Amino acid sequence: MTSAFLDAKQDKARDGRRKRARQPSGLRNAALVQTLAALLWIPQAGLLSVAIGRIANGGGVEAVIWPAIIIALLGVLKSCLEAAGGRLAFRAARSELTLRRARAVAALARRSPVDSTRQTSGEVASIVGEQAELIVPYLARFQPARLKASAVPMVILACVFPISWIAALVLLFAMPLIPVFMALIGWRAQAASEKQLAATGGLNGFLLDRLRGLATIRALDAVDATATRLRADAEDLKTRTMAVLRIAFLSSAVLELFAALGVAMVAVYVGFSLLGEIRFGAWTGGLDLTSGLFVLLLAPAFFEPLRELSAVWHDRASGEAAMKVLDALSEDGMLLPQGEAAQGPLGADIRFHTATFRYPGSDTSAIEDFDLHIRAGEHVALLGPSGSGKSTLLALAAGLAPCESGRVEIGGQPAGQSSRTRIAWIGQKPHIFAGSITRNVTLGRPQVSTQQAAAALEAARLGRLTSAYRNRPLGDSGAGLSGGEALRLAIARAAVDPEMLIVLADEPTAHLDSATADDITESLLALAKGKTLLVATHDPRLAARMGRTIHLNPELAREAAE
Repeated sequence: MTSAFLDAKQDKARDGRRKRARQPSGLRNAALVQTLAALLWIPQAGLLSVAIGRIANGGGVEAVIWPAIIIALLGVLKSCLEAAGGRLAFRAARSELTLRRARAVAALARRSPVDSTRQTSGEVASIVGEQAELIVPYLARFQPARLKASAVPMVILACVFPISWIAALVLLFAMPLIPVFMALIGWRAQAASEKQLAATGGLNGFLLDRLRGLATIRALDAVDATATRLRADAEDLKTRTMAVLRIAFLSSAVLELFAALGVAMVAVYVGFSLLGEIRFGAWTGGLDLTSGLFVLLLAPAFFEPLRELSAVWHDRASGEAAMKVLDALSEDGMLLPQGEAAQGPLGADIRFHTATFRYPGSDTSAIEDFDLHIRAGEHVALLGPSGSGKSTLLALAAGLAPCESGRVEIGGQPAGQSSRTRIAWIGQKPHIFAGSITRNVTLGRPQVSTQQAAAALEAARLGRLTSAYRNRPLGDSGAGLSGGEALRLAIARAAVDPEMLIVLADEPTAHLDSATADDITESLLALAKGKTLLVATHDPRLAARMGRTIHLNPELAREAAE
C-alpha cells in the first residue's frame, strides 16, 4: 500500500513537472515582469514613509523632494512593467491557444469520418470556436497572478519581520487561510465549470442538428417536442451557469474577508504602538512613525496578489476545463489510413484481402474476412439490405477507415491518402454550400476552370438549374434544390476532376421516384464510363445496370466470388 502511494505521488510529481515544462516561456517571462512590477511598491512604500517621517519631524520641502521624485520615477517604471507584462502574457496565451487549436483540428482531420466516437459538428464548433477562448484569460491572468501570489507576500514578509515580529506573525497566520479556502472552493468551481461547458457543447450540437433537420421536424409535426427539449436544455444550462457564478462570488467573498481581517489587525497593532499603548512586538522599544507607516503600507500590498489571484480564480476553473475538453479533441481515435506514397501511376482496380472491420464499441464485426477483386473499369453493385455492410465496404475502399485485419488495395497500393485523391464519392445527401452553383462544382480547386464547371453541369443535365441560379446563390445545405438535383450536382463535382479513376456511390437512388432514379443512374453511368464504379444499393433496378452484382448477407458480409 505504501509502495502504491509513493508511486502515485511520484506520478503526480512527474505530471506537475511536465505541466511546468509545457508552460510557454513567454508566460514565464510575463509573470516575472509583473512580479517585478509588484515588488517595486516596497521601495516606494519605504521612501513614502521616510518622507512623511521627515515632515512630521519638522522637515521642509527640500527634505522630501528627492524621495518624491524617486517615488514618481518608480511609479512610471511600475506602470511600464505592468503594461509590458500584460502584453507579453496576452501574446503568449494567444499563441498557446492557436497551437492547441491547430493540434485539435489536425487530430480531427486524422480521424475517420465513420468513427462513432467523434464529437458532433456542433459540439466541436462550440469547443474550438467558443469554449477554447476561455484558455486565454486563464493563461494571461491566472498564471502570472499565481507567481505573484507566491513570491510577493514572501518578500514583503521578509521586509516586515526585521521591523516587527508580531506584525509578521499576523500576516503569516492570515495568509495560509486564503489559499486553503480558495483550493476547497476551486475544486468545486472546476467541476461546475466542466459540467457547464459540457452543457454548452451539448446544446450547440442539439441546435445544429435540429437546424439541419427543420424540414423533417415540420413533416413529422415535432416542432412542439423540439421546442420543449430546447427549453429544458436551456434551463439546465442556465442553472449550471448560475452555479459557476455563485462559486466565483463565494471565493471572492472569502478572500476579501480574510484580507480585511489581516489588514485590520496590523492597523490596530500599529495604531496602538504609535499611541504608546503597546510596547512589544518590535525588535526595538516600539514603532516610530516611519517604521509603523512602512509596515502599514505593506500590509495591503501583502494581500493584494492574493486578492488578484482570487479575482482570476474563476478563470482558472474555466480555463482548465476548456483545456481539458480541447485536449480531448486532440486524442486520436479511429485514424484515417495513410497508406504509402504511390510508386508510379496508380491503377484503378480494387482488391479486398480478408478485410475485417469493427465499429468502435461494437461487439460484432460489420465486415469479416471479406475478399473481392474489382478490375479496373468494371462496374460492380453491392446489393443487400440495410446493415449488410455495403457502406462500410465503400468506406474501406475510399480509405476512410482502417481494417481491423486484412487490407484493402487500390491499384496494388494500400488504400490511403494517395488513393483518396483519385476517388470520387457520391453519397445519398451531398452537402451543398451557400454560394454560386459554379463554386459548388469547383470547390476551390484552382485546376478546375469555370468553363470546365459549366461543361460538367451540362453533362449532369443541370443546364436549366444553372440558368435559374445564374444571378443568385444557392441556399445553405442546398435549400431549394430537389434530391435529384443535389445528386446531379455531386456528379458534376466528380466529372471535373481529371485525376479521378474510381467512382464510389452510396445509395444514389435511395428516396427518389423511379423517373428521377433512372436519370441519376444514366448520369452515373456516363460519369463512370471508362472508370471503375462501385455502387452500394438495395435497388435491384440500379444493380441490374452494373456489370456484376455482389449479394451481401445482412448478418455478415461473407467472401464474395470474383
